[in-house]
Amino acid sequence: MTQPTTHAAATTPPALQQWERAAFFDVDGTLVSTNVVHAYAHYVFNRGTIFGTALRVMQGLAMAPAWAATNALNRKLFNELFYRSYAGLSQDRLIELADELSEKVFIPAVYPGALDIISEARRAGCKIILCTGAIDITMRPLAKHLGADDLIANSLQFVEGFATGKVVPPIVEGAHKARRIRDYCIENKLRLDLSHAYSDSLSDYPMLAVVGRPCAVNPDRALRSHALAYEWPILDLR
Repeated sequence: MTQPTTHAAATTPPALQQWERAAFFDVDGTLVSTNVVHAYAHYVFNRGTIFGTALRVMQGLAMAPAWAATNALNRKLFNELFYRSYAGLSQDRLIELADELSEKVFIPAVYPGALDIISEARRAGCKIILCTGAIDITMRPLAKHLGADDLIANSLQFVEGFATGKVVPPIVEGAHKARRIRDYCIENKLRLDLSHAYSDSLSDYPMLAVVGRPCAVNPDRALRSHALAYEWPILDLR
């Protein structure tokens, strides 16, 4: 399967499989207990040189308060600010470390009920798609482990094999997540009104609201309040 810029394929479905609906899963906090900072930390500590590692650790510590503040206020701004930290990292090295990152960081952090809910969605006839603000390179091995059929994720911009610190627009977050889901359903002839979406955060309210069957998973307080008000199902996979 070709990997277009709009979404990256995780696994190739059977040739004759025809889906009518999809299940879109947020990843961080929904299926796994990690977040984008854990992935970046793994790359930093496996950079290859003591000097390079020390420099990026100090830069990360200096930026931590700004990351925390922007993440709480504006997820799009957080993504733009956070992924600047990837500037200068080698594309080949990121790809090389992706499997190790998945095995050592992501897979041990998968919530106990995550595989169950994915299996339930599969049995209900859904195409399984991970929809995340993490970068596609880091998510592909996890998508394969979880049995996802496709992946919607951020893509880093590379020039001559090195990250520029910019994300290929539009950034996968908030309303853009909802737009990507809607466009994906149109492109793949899937019923948006029959499709499911799962997330843990109110920042993903647009993603949940755009489908016909939203579900709050391990919800934060704000999302739990909205889910109760709209009578959405609430699941705890922890």
